[in-house]
Amino acid sequence: MLSRTKIKAIVLGQNKLFSKNLIARHNSTSGPAKVIGIDLGTTNSAVAIVDQLTKDVKILENSEGARTTPSIIAFSRNGDVLVGEPAKRQWIVNPKNTFYATKRLIGRKYDDAEVQKDVKLMPYSIVPSDNGDAWLSTTIGESLKYSPEQIAGLILKEMKHISEKALNLKEGEIKNAVVTVPAYFNDSQRQATKTAGEIVGINVIRVVNEPTAASLAYGLGKKNDGIVAVYDLGGGTFDISILDIEDGVFEVRSTNGDTHLGGEDFDNLLVKWILEKFHKETQIDLNDDINAIQRIKEAAEKAKIELSHVSTTKIEIPFITKTESISYELTEDELDAMSMPLIEKTILPLKKALSDAELEVEDIDDVILVGGMTRMPKIRKIVGKYFNKKPNTEINPDEAVALGAAIQGAVLSGSVKDVLLLDVTPLTLGIETYGGLYSPLIPRNSTVPCKIKQMYSTAIDGQHAIDINVYQGERPLVKDNKLIGKFKLTDIPPLPKGVPQIEVLFDIDADGIIKVSAKDKDTGKNSSITVFGKTGMSKEEVEELVNKSKIVSKEDQQRMSYLKHVNNLELICFDSEQALKDWGKFMDATDAANFTKHIEVVKQMVKDGRSGDLNNVEIINAAQEELKAETLEVITKAAENSRKQKKSSD
Repeated sequence: MLSRTKIKAIVLGQNKLFSKNLIARHNSTSGPAKVIGIDLGTTNSAVAIVDQLTKDVKILENSEGARTTPSIIAFSRNGDVLVGEPAKRQWIVNPKNTFYATKRLIGRKYDDAEVQKDVKLMPYSIVPSDNGDAWLSTTIGESLKYSPEQIAGLILKEMKHISEKALNLKEGEIKNAVVTVPAYFNDSQRQATKTAGEIVGINVIRVVNEPTAASLAYGLGKKNDGIVAVYDLGGGTFDISILDIEDGVFEVRSTNGDTHLGGEDFDNLLVKWILEKFHKETQIDLNDDINAIQRIKEAAEKAKIELSHVSTTKIEIPFITKTESISYELTEDELDAMSMPLIEKTILPLKKALSDAELEVEDIDDVILVGGMTRMPKIRKIVGKYFNKKPNTEINPDEAVALGAAIQGAVLSGSVKDVLLLDVTPLTLGIETYGGLYSPLIPRNSTVPCKIKQMYSTAIDGQHAIDINVYQGERPLVKDNKLIGKFKLTDIPPLPKGVPQIEVLFDIDADGIIKVSAKDKDTGKNSSITVFGKTGMSKEEVEELVNKSKIVSKEDQQRMSYLKHVNNLELICFDSEQALKDWGKFMDATDAANFTKHIEVVKQMVKDGRSGDLNNVEIINAAQEELKAETLEVITKAAENSRKQKKSSD
């Protein structure tokens, strides 16, 4: 254990000149020629870039001409991995293997209360990994498990692919990206986001808070400086940040929010309303019908969006059961009433952010709305009322974050000058001291990057080792805060308590990733960790995944190709079974029995092919040709028998 003696703090990040020099040093190196900006959203993702010649920032459209891409990954029965709109289109028929809103799980433990809410709500399986993290499980083949980082990695990879295609570049030419995260993401969630990029070969050169990125998109090129509040309510998270914009310097004064509050929760409210109304009218409970829930969820999301620009909408779901359909009218006022508890949950963070920034409502010069949910008229009305001014809606709330990320990427690559971004750490950081007390070292909303040193000593006579437990949180006892990492400093001379001088250093980089070290001043003995977090994958696990993806990418393609052959064989089985059903009464008993047996053998081959027990394309193709030939033969014979029977009856 440690006891607190004295404090020495060096807050480097609060010196604007230091941060400018840091950017200058970054730009003086052989920086990346192109850096894309990615908004890795809960519901939708977007990618943008700054044109190096014109300096214009633009959203890059995907292959379907859309400016945003659904953050959805699906694994189909034939081995395909679907991303974005193709994954969303088959969502209803493949709910257990279609993963959406997984950003809410990234960097979290399975036992977290917020994760347990999703376990009950989501149609797909959320399971604990070996280290207790929340992972996702498919129902295909061997029920493969994926970490939220892997799912996020697939979305990031798609954003990279969109960029290369839109810019007419070869595959692999874009290697660097700035990726945004909710401002209130903790250390493990930030590290997990960087890991997601690393898994798929993307160098995430900076992690930027979403509202901060949006302020860049808003403020770049504007002459009016001032204090700006960014209200960001997206698909899964809520953030509020207060920024001071002056002469190209974007300084975050404070940030607050909720990493589990967003459009998904509004959708779930509507789903619950529809289910309860349907049960009341029909006495039919649809809660356990996964396919029905997916159809209702899709209708609920559509109704929510429509009520952003009309006062009344109709929720129509034909044949939700074999005999019943849904046809309900929903008004904007009804949606507002049921949504008020969620909207009100954003007000307390607003108050805290203003208080932390030591500002009053009247000090705010402009309010920027970011995130798809801010299109809801009731939210705009309440935010406007709180700040006593009409919110700014000049920039597209779905695109602002990606645009800002692209601007930051251009700053880091050196193609945009005279822009400086000073961000903050969202939570207080500290260590455990004697008696389970929490000793804060870096207060929340401290400007990053920063370093802080603090001197501690032993609490027990003869103590020769110290456990350094690193926490994030605002409570005075460590049990009420979040443990994000720990390490041990050993071989301390066994001196009386209070005599050893232990220097603890917290070093936070511009991404908000923390490195903690401890040193015995007398012996020079030291120990340190980069806090990858109590949750999230270790460095070794990440390296293993990266190496494995490089090694097995060819194998994965071969496996997918093989499964398509298996699918073709299964289709032949369906055709043969149908032929047996249609022509069986005209077949000889022996032919029908042999044909039936052949079909069953091939169906078993299909099953073995999917499970991995059979992995031979030649055998699969031969079986396909044999079954096709026999099907043709027995149908020909049956047709001849049919003609003979008809002729004799005439």
